[in-house]
Formats: sequence, structure tokens, C-alpha cells
Amino acid sequence: MPSRSKKSKKTSPLEKHFGFFPLLTLIFILWLLYRNLFQFPVWFDETVGKAVFFGLPVWVYIALAGSKSIADTFAPHKLKSGLLLGLAFGGIFGFVASLVAVLQRGGVVGQVWLFSADLFWGEFILAMMTAFWETLLFFSFAMTVIQEKFTKWKPLQHALLAATIFLIFHVPNTVIRFDLSAIAPQLALMFLFGLGQAYLFTSRRNAYTLILSHTIWGMVLLTHFW
Repeated sequence: MPSRSKKSKKTSPLEKHFGFFPLLTLIFILWLLYRNLFQFPVWFDETVGKAVFFGLPVWVYIALAGSKSIADTFAPHKLKSGLLLGLAFGGIFGFVASLVAVLQRGGVVGQVWLFSADLFWGEFILAMMTAFWETLLFFSFAMTVIQEKFTKWKPLQHALLAATIFLIFHVPNTVIRFDLSAIAPQLALMFLFGLGQAYLFTSRRNAYTLILSHTIWGMVLLTHFW
């Protein structure tokens, strides 16, 4: 007759993460209600708002499920290598996006002192806060659970699901912010970015890399396209 200790060790990822999709659905509904019912400043939404609606549920989930793999994506020993890699990937994206912007507008490359601009560092800090909470929810949490829940899936399937979740959360804000003709391109860009971040997470499992690449991505879009 098997002992109780052996039974307790046989908990599968499917059983361990049974509340994953209900929790994600609840987070999405609450976030959608919050954004539609309240009109707080952007800085409040990206710091306090996302801390409550993105960060708090993940913390509760980690505490209840005892999932160390989610918290491990923020392990201190990953900080240095993660930031360096994030700077490299973010720099590549920034260069390509800047080149595309120049070609689209038919302009020339000139010297711009972005770092000394009055609003730059405020926007940069805000972009980092956005990147932190979204990396925590969509990749450190969602991508990790997807990988543990669907162990027989291929990495592409994991990445596609994570990118789709990332996209769904961004659809309402995109529809509100952009004209009808610009919605589809923005959503396509959002999905491709989410897919790229998912693949980067799969190869490194390093949240710091995604945070910095996300921050640079957001600043490039703000500078050249928004």
C-alpha cells in the first residue's frame, strides 16, 4: 500500500496549476473594469495600478502554489547577465526601429540629445515600471506555468500561447488609443513583440533581460512612432 508521502509527491503540473486560466481571466476582467471605470494618470496606472492587478495576484499564486520556478526568474545571480543581454537585444531593436522610422519619413539621420530631454528620464522610469509588471505577469508567471502545465507542447506552442495572452490584455487599450486604420498594425506589432519576448524567456528564463528589452522597446516606440 503506497504511503501518504509518496502520494503527495505525485502532484502533477496540471493539478498544481489548475487555477491558472481562471486567475488570468479574473485579472483581465478586473484590469479592464479598472481602466474603464477610473481615469487615473498614466504613471499611477503603470505603477500602483499594475502592482495591485498584476503583481498582487501573482504573489498570492506563488504563495498558495509554492511555485519556486516563477520567483527564480528574478534570482539575484541572474541580474548582471540579464541586464547585459537585455541591453543587447533592446539595442538591436532600437536600431532597427529607428532606421525604419527614418526610411518611412524620408528624413536623414541626425544627432538628438534624448538623454538630456526634460521628459526622458521620467518616461524611462515609467517604461521600466511597465516592463517590470508585464514581465512578471506575462512571462515569469504565465510563460512558466504554460511550460509546466503543457509539458508535451513544443516551445513554439508555448510561445504562441504566451504571446496571445499578452496580446489579449493589450487589445482594449490599443482600440482606445489608436485610429481604426492603425489598430491592426499596432496589434500585429504587439503580438510579434510578445512572441519574441516569449522565445527570449524560453532560452534564458531571465526576467531582467525581458524587463530591459521591453523598456528600450517602449522608449523607441514612444520616440519614433507615438
